[in-house]
Amino acid sequence: MSPESKKLFNIIILGVAFMFMFTAFQTCGNVAQTVIRSLNSTDFHGSEYTSAIVGPQLSMFASGLFYSMYIAVFIQPFSWSFYTASVFIGIAAAVLWTAQGNCLTINSDEHTIGRNSGIFWALLQSSLFFGNLYIYFAWHGKTHISESDRRTVFIALTVISLVGTVLFFLIRKPDPENVLGEDESSDDQDLEVNESAQSNMTKAIDAFKKSLELCVTKEMLLLSVTTAYTGLELTFFSTIYGTCIGAINKFGTEENSLIGLSGIFTGIGEILGGSLFGLLSKNNRFGRNPVVLLGILVHFIAFYLIFLNMPGDAPIAPVGGTNRSAYIRPSKEVAILCSFLLGLGDSCFNTQLLSILGFLYSEDSAPAFTIFKFVQSICAAVAAFYSNYLLLHWQLLIMVLFGFLGTLSFFTVEWDAAAIVARGSDYRSI
Repeated sequence: MSPESKKLFNIIILGVAFMFMFTAFQTCGNVAQTVIRSLNSTDFHGSEYTSAIVGPQLSMFASGLFYSMYIAVFIQPFSWSFYTASVFIGIAAAVLWTAQGNCLTINSDEHTIGRNSGIFWALLQSSLFFGNLYIYFAWHGKTHISESDRRTVFIALTVISLVGTVLFFLIRKPDPENVLGEDESSDDQDLEVNESAQSNMTKAIDAFKKSLELCVTKEMLLLSVTTAYTGLELTFFSTIYGTCIGAINKFGTEENSLIGLSGIFTGIGEILGGSLFGLLSKNNRFGRNPVVLLGILVHFIAFYLIFLNMPGDAPIAPVGGTNRSAYIRPSKEVAILCSFLLGLGDSCFNTQLLSILGFLYSEDSAPAFTIFKFVQSICAAVAAFYSNYLLLHWQLLIMVLFGFLGTLSFFTVEWDAAAIVARGSDYRSI
């Protein structure tokens, strides 16, 4: 297998592994509040530098085990086990996504990073399709989710997550760009191995220091605004929006199965976006800005339609749901269309963020992706917190403001990067 084929194989395995894991995890997130309304499903988030010590493959495997543990908690939920698992999955998420960014970067170059980001994102978001398809057909017409239904779903999801976790071991180490010359002796190679073994902890410390230094750079501060928006809208489409649909009594007996259908169409939007932008990256003469502009326009349309279609108290409705209407009578078709638009817009932002981070920080991607996931996770947690207290229109307004500012921030970084490349300079000089 050629070096390029091996790298593409790694990207595909990475995407398929994440597809299995997040078929379980995102389906879990979509139905968790509906199944167990007595539990507060706000996650706690953190950041670790494990991938700097043991490498991306083992880091992703270890994180996958914690994701599986979190899902397994719902088989027989207890408050103490749920909150304990929430803490661990917050830490695991930071490790997983930092390692994923590192794996994506080392298997890409400046010509393939856009394509590989699109392939990975399309495979990852296929997870929204498969899990929610089952939920839609299994829970169609049900107004009450029985204990048997809950256990069946979450046992299956736990097994699926474990399958994805094991797949990480199929990822191969890419061939080095530069082969050692014949003049280098085996003693020199042995010395390098020893030095590498002795410096594992130093790598973690260096990654932490570089992350702190990177935090205050102009480009990372600007991209953090865009990343913050992706965290807010991630919580909205993955948790809050499904809860809103399930709380609207005027949808009748189909409200629970509509949650699954909503997830399916969100997944279709994500897959379409990832596939389309992966293909378009081959002729990327216009840069990343048009894709991000498309993303924010699609999201603004979705937010406006949700504002018209969903009653304001839907996110904070009691267990019995809400009988209120917004500016139009609640429409299932409009609700599902908005799910598709939310997924399509999300793919626009995330594929381009992955692409620009992998391109800007190609030589040392771990600190950059650590900051990316840390900011995204913090904002996702903030959104999960205020979703329990704010009416829907205030939540939409917050996302509109952050979306507008995040788009301008991304444009600025992309324009600066393109100008430096046009002058023949290296991206690293930014």
